Amino acid sequence: MTANALSSLLTEPRAPGAPARVSRDWVLVGALMVTALLEGVLRADVAWRPLATVVAVGLAPVLLWRRTHPLACVVVAFGTATALGLASLLGGAPSVGLDTMVYLLVLVYALARWGSGREIEIGLAVVAVAAGIGAVADYTGPVDVFGGFAVLTASAAAGAAFRYRAESWRRALDQSRSRERVGLARELHDIVAHHISAIAVQAQAGRAMAGQRPEAALEALAAIEGEASRTLVEMRAMVRVLRDGAPAEYAPQSGVADLVSLARRAPVPVVDVELPEDLDELPPQVDAAVYRLAQEALTNALRHARNASRVEIRVVEGAGRLRLRVTDDGQVDPARPVNRGFGLLGMTERVQLLGGTLRAGPAPERGWTVDAELPTKAGR
Repeated sequence: MTANALSSLLTEPRAPGAPARVSRDWVLVGALMVTALLEGVLRADVAWRPLATVVAVGLAPVLLWRRTHPLACVVVAFGTATALGLASLLGGAPSVGLDTMVYLLVLVYALARWGSGREIEIGLAVVAVAAGIGAVADYTGPVDVFGGFAVLTASAAAGAAFRYRAESWRRALDQSRSRERVGLARELHDIVAHHISAIAVQAQAGRAMAGQRPEAALEALAAIEGEASRTLVEMRAMVRVLRDGAPAEYAPQSGVADLVSLARRAPVPVVDVELPEDLDELPPQVDAAVYRLAQEALTNALRHARNASRVEIRVVEGAGRLRLRVTDDGQVDPARPVNRGFGLLGMTERVQLLGGTLRAGPAPERGWTVDAELPTKAGR
């Protein structure tokens, strides 16, 4: 398990979205340089004062690159700290350094937060060497040594924790966007399939009647033009939403009350819509779902029901549930799939997301039936 964890860490890429230098970075570096300079000048017990002051002041600007080059910053800073520790050991002098250099912990945090897996392993090894040499050079007891390594570990752990939280948030956002894309794809399918089916039916009717009634062909062309125009408008609105940075004009969602106007546009001799007179206010998601389900069922009837002369759309509400039933009197196409196809799949997904049920298949006597039930109480 340990080997797998190390192998996984080695292949871990850098955290995405590392910000470049911002104004607060310059403020931080400036404040640290001033603090280090004042400590080097005013503090009485500084060993090798000029060198310690120059190192503390000179390393502060390294913080400016801690996000974009975390390993290089750690190597420069802790490599210098290692050199100071070795110089202190070899020269027999007390620990060389200022208290202000505690800012090196920020580099440890940045390494775990923004570095790749390989950079983290190499960087932590450099930090451990520098900490070990520093502990030997300035040994005051096991408690201080343990406390120092605990602080370094806490800094790396904090960086890893924030990295994990940011990654979890990014994945949740990606999943949300994926669900939105699926929903938009479903909406786009419903829109295009319905209008294209209507166009195809009108074209067939116009061609069949052109020889007997030339004016019927002109009427069919006018209907085709209207359907094509509505298709383009709705598709442009959908594409505008999908394009990043483009302004979107949001229109009210179609609902149960719009089923009557949907029936009027259908190129079928009779589309009968029956709605309850006392229909209570529906949750928006249920209201929109019922319209899309009826639209898709009507589209399927136009595409697959042969010789259909009538389509009935019935909406009934009661006992906290709303039932939609769409039937046609056409001849069932034997090749028509029952459980396959994007249309039925999208209808099933839409109903299941709202906790409802859907049944679709040939009617006992003639035609095709779509029967959906959706809860209306839970969504309010």
